Amino acid sequence: MVVGEFTQKRQLIIAGGGPGGYNAAIRAAQLGMEVTIIEKDKLGGVCLNTGCIPSKTLTHAAAAYASLPHLNEMGIQTGAPGFELQNFKEYQQKTVSALQKGVEALCKANKIEVIKGTATFMSENRIGVDSGHHYEMYEYESAIIAVGASPVMPEGIAPVEGKIISANDLPTLHELPEHLVVSGSDYISLETAVAYRNLGSNVSIFCMDDTFGLDETVAKELHRVLKKLKIKVFKNSTLLEACSYESHVAITVQTDQEKLTLEGSHLLISGQYKPNTQGLGLDFLKMSTDDQGFIVINEYGETSVKGIYAVGDCTIGIKLASKAIKQGKVAAERISGMNSTFNLALVPLVIHTVPPIASVGMTEGEAKQEGYKVKTGQFAMGGNGFAGLAGQKEGLTKLVMDEENELILGVHMMGAGAAELIQSGTTALEMVAREEDLAYPVYAHPSLSEAWLEAVENASGKAIHIPPSRKKAATRKTTFHV
Repeated sequence: MVVGEFTQKRQLIIAGGGPGGYNAAIRAAQLGMEVTIIEKDKLGGVCLNTGCIPSKTLTHAAAAYASLPHLNEMGIQTGAPGFELQNFKEYQQKTVSALQKGVEALCKANKIEVIKGTATFMSENRIGVDSGHHYEMYEYESAIIAVGASPVMPEGIAPVEGKIISANDLPTLHELPEHLVVSGSDYISLETAVAYRNLGSNVSIFCMDDTFGLDETVAKELHRVLKKLKIKVFKNSTLLEACSYESHVAITVQTDQEKLTLEGSHLLISGQYKPNTQGLGLDFLKMSTDDQGFIVINEYGETSVKGIYAVGDCTIGIKLASKAIKQGKVAAERISGMNSTFNLALVPLVIHTVPPIASVGMTEGEAKQEGYKVKTGQFAMGGNGFAGLAGQKEGLTKLVMDEENELILGVHMMGAGAAELIQSGTTALEMVAREEDLAYPVYAHPSLSEAWLEAVENASGKAIHIPPSRKKAATRKTTFHV
């Protein structure tokens, strides 16, 4: 290895080129800063290369495949359906490559320097970069850590290529599982289970939390759909042992009632992560972390070390690219002198199952725990005209409100259009919307968004497309103001 003779100066250095890193870099460049990204692999990070984009390509393909019977029902002749895994993988890789090149082009257009290598902090204003054959030292004015996190296996269970895998390994599967066993209670577990079931695999889920963190009403509807799909769900379950053999994987699980042993062709384990901060030099900097090593930051993205920020999955909190993107932009703006901040109280969650699930804000149970006098309004998607004509009748829309002042506390959806419509819920919560703010506007017809109108009107007993026996009684006259 050749060591550079001089310490080079940079204005802003970002360790990691994932969604948090490259969004921070581009925003900083827009604000006139000179930016350098240090990335040991490919720009786009886990999200683009092995996570969000590959997995959503899978769920999109599975949803399209599941829709074929309805196309035939409408008179569109599709012939005998089939799924060619190799063709799909080529499409998946083409999609990832196109987006990855797009990120590279954006960085180049914004005059962002990209250095290939592994970063290590040497002091509060110096960082070394090991490219494998060359080592350079850089002195910076500010730095952002955006190195992400990686899935980890439970203690005592080792990964086996192509058999016992984490979510990041899903794109490497070269066969459609005959029987996929999923261990986890997160959104990745649900997405993977439903996708492979729709593509023809037998699927079983072992989970500790069978609500998957969802509102209880949505979770109940979810289990109805899972049962219809013939996906077996074992709740209150802990994975104890997994052994891979040539023909199968043997799995031992402890439920709240008994110890179970079953066989599957593949095992996916999801839900546990560790930050990718090993070798980064955080101990040397004495940077504050939690007991798992995730970096502690404030609402500006600042770490405990002056001049160093952190964003995304390597920080404490939910592991979502949307979080990383927001934090990255705020950190860049803060470094440039803007008074920017972020609040992660209202981060929308989208689960790309069939039908999709989306939520933001408090569940009914959480609202009650917070002391609110709660009222709810909900509407089954089967009563929505557009959902009916599209053959997408599964699911519901539910609004959680404070009965005393009609404040919207949470929006929870399961059904067609949920992934797009939830952003309106996020906006409503951010703008402190009340019941009349959602009930007053004219809604497009026919549209999936009308489910919102029916749900909010159901809260006061005025919903049109709900049978009288299922309506909530109207308790007051509501006056709307322009």
